[in-house]
Amino acid sequence: MDMITPVPRPAWIAGRPEQGAGTLAVHHPFDGSEVATVAVPGAEQVERAVAAAAGVAAEFRRTPAYQRAGALEHISRQLAARADELAEVITAENGKPLKWSEAEVRRAVSVFRIAAEETRRFTGDIQRLDGEEAGEARMAMTRRVPRGPVLGIAPFNFPLNLVAHKVAPSLAVGAPIIIKPAPRTPLAALMLGEILAETDLPAGAFSVLPLGNEETSALVADPRLPVVSFTGSGPVGWSLADAAPRKHVVLELGGNAAAVVLGDWPDLEGAAERIATFGNYQAGQSCIAVQRVIVERSVADEFVPALLTAVQEQRTGDPYDARVDVGPVVDEAAAERIVAWVDEAVAAGARVLTGGTREGATVEPTLLTDVPVTVRAWAEEIFGPVLAVSIVDGIDEAFAAVNDSAYGLQAGVFTRDVQVAFHAAAELEVGGVIIGDVPSFRADQMPYGGMKGSGVGREGVLAAMNDLTEQRVTVFTGIEL
Repeated sequence: MDMITPVPRPAWIAGRPEQGAGTLAVHHPFDGSEVATVAVPGAEQVERAVAAAAGVAAEFRRTPAYQRAGALEHISRQLAARADELAEVITAENGKPLKWSEAEVRRAVSVFRIAAEETRRFTGDIQRLDGEEAGEARMAMTRRVPRGPVLGIAPFNFPLNLVAHKVAPSLAVGAPIIIKPAPRTPLAALMLGEILAETDLPAGAFSVLPLGNEETSALVADPRLPVVSFTGSGPVGWSLADAAPRKHVVLELGGNAAAVVLGDWPDLEGAAERIATFGNYQAGQSCIAVQRVIVERSVADEFVPALLTAVQEQRTGDPYDARVDVGPVVDEAAAERIVAWVDEAVAAGARVLTGGTREGATVEPTLLTDVPVTVRAWAEEIFGPVLAVSIVDGIDEAFAAVNDSAYGLQAGVFTRDVQVAFHAAAELEVGGVIIGDVPSFRADQMPYGGMKGSGVGREGVLAAMNDLTEQRVTVFTGIEL
């Protein structure tokens, strides 16, 4: 899709569109064609954006809740009104099939609507203090106040919705935000900037800066941005945290999510279809895409063939084709790496049941078995359409296999046994356990985040609002209780 305009798409500097000191070309991952150019702000523009965020912080946190909620409602409505256009933009810059882009836009619509609702009920609480003699005639009022302006660094794989998960909670609590979208996928974030500019948010409440990754370190170090919210790769995220030891840092990093299929699950074909779909959706470029499939031996002979059939039914091709399930990965270099990891697994003893090849940036949906736990296709995040199957004897071995990972984002457990479900919730070292479905399920209002190498902090609208704020206590003395 050709989106090239006579002039580059502008950056948003303190709520205003501006051309930059340079430009950045955006390419369609499927065929490498150039789809747009965007303005890259210079140092002076970045400074104005940061200064404006710091300068408006006190004013913005004092705005009435109804004003912030109204702005968020407007954004939600406009995203819905421009849904078709936004979906085409996401597919153009990211390469995901159009049906997944449409789903992403719907989620972003919900994120801003939920944020508007939470803004109106984001209050404090009252605590009487006379449980001890020293607190007689005293009462504490606790409320939450923003930690300060937010630097939101977003990845390429969800160029609208993961931006929304940073912008909406920030605006809900009255914290200015500077968004740095991924250089490969800045278009949806810039379109969101257009919609943000239609609101009555104060100047400086938002900026969208399509900068290169190498230009991020100065923003991370800037003391005027006391909160850093990063979604992306682990090595980059942890290095940012190390560079900002006195800041409040939220890291949503990677994973190698496991789906466990236990012997009591009645619909093995349905489980296979869900796992095949969500191992390959977004071409596997989701931190909660299924990567590891752990199957109880009692059902393996029935389940594995069903999974093979379901994977083979995943259709690749032009992401604008409505029949296509799996588009390209972000670029050809990523495709080369994914296939190299598959080849490494095969050299170590794994078997390829289907797939294992690529054409350009498109990797054929791949199913592996007999994968050694030490190879990268099992132990690391492959971030591609590759599933690796392991057969285990019993629940304890299955859960131990899930936990034998450097990551801990989400896990799915296909079981009907409520006792096993509670056991999974207690034992699995992950931020979220999904019972009866794949680990890829995420509701945008629920807390979302990981353990171990998968990061720190939580997203999900209300959880993020809490994370972006801190408690402030006022004690009233000499009052009648």
